[in-house]
Amino acid sequence: MGTTVQARLDSETQATLSRVAKRLGWSTSKVVREGIHLLDKSVEPSHPIQIIGLGEFDSGITDLASNKKHLAGFGRSSMPGGKTRRKAMGH
Repeated sequence: MGTTVQARLDSETQATLSRVAKRLGWSTSKVVREGIHLLDKSVEPSHPIQIIGLGEFDSGITDLASNKKHLAGFGRSSMPGGKTRRKAMGH
């Protein structure tokens, strides 16, 4: 075997470990190893967070998110006379 693991068990958990080992005729180490395998199989693998629409659209601009010239005027609406104003929040 490879790695040695030390764990602090409360008295109830220690009694359960001993009882299971005795009932199955296994060492306490084998009970712990098998328990880890069972837990691994019962826990769903985590899935990466999916953002709706991410990667579904291609603007054709490779540096859209990193080049500031693409953000010029972003978040502003045009007014007559070439002036700009910020959009009011919530409108």
